[in-house]
Amino acid sequence: MTRAALLAPPLVLALAGCGGNQNSLDPGGHGERSIAHLFWVMLGVSLVGFGFIVTLLFLGWVRRDRPYLPGGRGERTATQLVLLLGVALPIVLLVALFVWSDLFVLSSTAAPKRPTALTVRVIGHEWWWEVRYRGSSAVTANEIHIPVRTKVTAIVTTADVIHSFWIPELNRKTDMIPGRANRLVLEADRPGVYRGQCAEFCGLQHAHMSVEVIAEPKPRFDAWLARTAEPAPGGSPVFAKNCSGCHQVRGTEARANVGPDLTHFASRRTIAALTLPNTPPNLRTWLRDPQHVKPGNRMPNLHLSNGEWRALERYVESLR
Repeated sequence: MTRAALLAPPLVLALAGCGGNQNSLDPGGHGERSIAHLFWVMLGVSLVGFGFIVTLLFLGWVRRDRPYLPGGRGERTATQLVLLLGVALPIVLLVALFVWSDLFVLSSTAAPKRPTALTVRVIGHEWWWEVRYRGSSAVTANEIHIPVRTKVTAIVTTADVIHSFWIPELNRKTDMIPGRANRLVLEADRPGVYRGQCAEFCGLQHAHMSVEVIAEPKPRFDAWLARTAEPAPGGSPVFAKNCSGCHQVRGTEARANVGPDLTHFASRRTIAALTLPNTPPNLRTWLRDPQHVKPGNRMPNLHLSNGEWRALERYVESLR
């Protein structure tokens, strides 16, 4: 066996944990807690069943030299055990797990029929997330702010291909299908940042289509929502000339919706759907060569003078 073959399994296991904190077995909300409980119960039942089968196989191997063959002493008892433990018991357990998961687990993860205190609309794009708040002019991208210990209805849809919205610590994954809106509940028991991911292959940069849910105390959330709903204080000639064909900055003449709304871009945590932390050096890298950072995205490489680059960077950094 070659060295590469020996290194492959541990390398695959190591790379499997490179998606950030997305542990579905460490639930942060009621819906995901129900899913985690179901998983552990099914795992426990499966392990017991597997152990029982292994025990029977071991006993069969130990007793393989007995002088009598099937049809001799003990066949009737063996047949009864097979029918009871091999047929009847699995049917009862599987039906019970199905009823529990269908009536209790799925109902706890679905959006309630009655309106919740807050509704957000999440729209998937190649390869970023648009987030709008019902009853507010606030628009953001790639991060969803919610008040802690509050049920929030998320209406998810797509602007192009099929995506799948998944915040592993908060709820199950939900498909985003063109022409259709699906619903789920986002509810966080504790403040924190919960990372999510598009879970349906959607093109070249599918792996870099991440999202964060930021759960915070209600007063802090209310202040964030009010601030995010405000327009930008002013515009920029360089931005208007080069970026307004794709982006919106509320309060200015830039009103396009091809790319994310940038009205409060500088207050966001990341750039390009969590690809880079939102720092001035990373912003300069992103603006000057976006195709190197995220190949295939719709943002072109602009050809500006050094003075225009500096003016554009200063303006984008001011959008708080």
